[in-house]
Amino acid sequence: MAKGEGVRATRASKRNGTNGKNGGDLGFEATLWQAADKLRGNLDSAEYKHVVLGLIFLKYISDAFEERRLALADEPGADPEDRDEYIAVNVFWVPPEARWETLQAEAKQPTIGKALDDAMTAIERDNPRLRGVLPKNYGREALDKRRLGELIDLIGTIGLGDKDNRSKDILGRVYEYFLSQFASAEGKKGGEFFTPRHVVRLLVSMLAPHEDSRIFDPCCGSGGMFIQSEWFIDTHGGRRGHVAIYGEELNDNTRKMCMMNLAIRGIEGHIEQGDSFHADKFKDLKADYVLANPPFNSSDWGGATLREDVRWKFGVPPVGNANFGWIQHFVHHLAPTGTAGFVMANGSMSASGNEGDIRRRIVDADLVDCIVALPPQLFYTTQIPVCLWFLARDKRNGSFRNRQRETLFIDARKLGFMADRTHRELSDDDIRLVSDTYHAWRGDRHATDEYADVPGFCNAATTDDIGSHGYVLTPGRYVGAEDAEDDDEPFDEKMQRLVARLEEQFVENDALQATLRDAMRGLGDG
Repeated sequence: MAKGEGVRATRASKRNGTNGKNGGDLGFEATLWQAADKLRGNLDSAEYKHVVLGLIFLKYISDAFEERRLALADEPGADPEDRDEYIAVNVFWVPPEARWETLQAEAKQPTIGKALDDAMTAIERDNPRLRGVLPKNYGREALDKRRLGELIDLIGTIGLGDKDNRSKDILGRVYEYFLSQFASAEGKKGGEFFTPRHVVRLLVSMLAPHEDSRIFDPCCGSGGMFIQSEWFIDTHGGRRGHVAIYGEELNDNTRKMCMMNLAIRGIEGHIEQGDSFHADKFKDLKADYVLANPPFNSSDWGGATLREDVRWKFGVPPVGNANFGWIQHFVHHLAPTGTAGFVMANGSMSASGNEGDIRRRIVDADLVDCIVALPPQLFYTTQIPVCLWFLARDKRNGSFRNRQRETLFIDARKLGFMADRTHRELSDDDIRLVSDTYHAWRGDRHATDEYADVPGFCNAATTDDIGSHGYVLTPGRYVGAEDAEDDDEPFDEKMQRLVARLEEQFVENDALQATLRDAMRGLGDG
């Protein structure tokens, strides 16, 4: 199928109601959310997400431990209480006082909060990877112990072990459901850490990370970029765990959530707490891949104290907006053949003044590989229209076509489907269409199609073309209008119909104006 036909087929499927969405809720996420929601009476969502997610984490590692313990009980000469038997197969050791059956037996007791805190402390003690990560504030007075006990009983009905190697995906989906609900409930301030999985999948599918590489996210939130990168590598023939992960996160509670999220999947990483602009914990890191959803349009990023920073190779970003500070931060951390993919506000593609000058220099340095305009309503945390930027230090790397002095523009604003009344999602077909188009243009080894410009969807523009548009990077300027589909209505009949409809609208307009004049005269008479 030609690329243009693929685009039209995808859009036709949306009109016919087949959006390519896979799967559905597992069934118990909504129940868990309702149970957690009962805690709203005396906790705000910023607090109770740690209560709930900490319990889910504890249930998972306890179930995985129990499965391993039962297996050891059937092995001649094996000791089910030998900690090394668990660590050797990447299962966390859970001491007796922290096992789920022990805690659930105490769920109705007023001391359940302290028992949970003691359990978390014991797990951290016996598993150095988790030290300082787990929540330990279940005993505080503000937390309703009766409702906490009900939540423990509910979570206790859900199996989260390692049977059939499905549990990590199940738990990941529980985490995602909860994180999305928390982000939606808290709004922009509370939900900045959450990037919808379908957006992360698109970023990762386009960058296509490989094993033995370094992946960096300087505002890593709950770790979604890392988890999806590991999944991508694993499903494309690579080996899990054979990447070096580096992340920095300003909010320490969110950093801990990231570390728990990685731990349940057996992923190790270097995750630091700090402000990546002012306390860069990886100053000397040159990454093969930078993936990020930074807090764009931030006006309080402290730019006034960074006017002479070494990272500003293309110009000093304005104090009132961090966007081109982030972009240059990403470039600074790229290896000589590195690539970056990140979310950015649409204003970054067309801003004038100082930001426009910086963008021009970045384009002239041949760093801009691809720009994707995204549909609206994708994020729980902002209604600001967003786009994806892809930067490449060396456009020849991994490509079989000469892409130097050329940039791909993709207008994906018409893709996606409404998942609910207020939020849109990209389907599997949408993600595949956009990423396949990018890889075909690059001439990648695994590209399945030859690239061709598609009016209204994609266009490969030269740097000179971009310069003629004033270095504005909005895809709509380059992709042109979509080819009109033939509706088989004869031209003469269509014109008569349209002219008749226009005449009707003129009449309706005249009637409305007359009514408005009468109403205004009435006001004047009063």
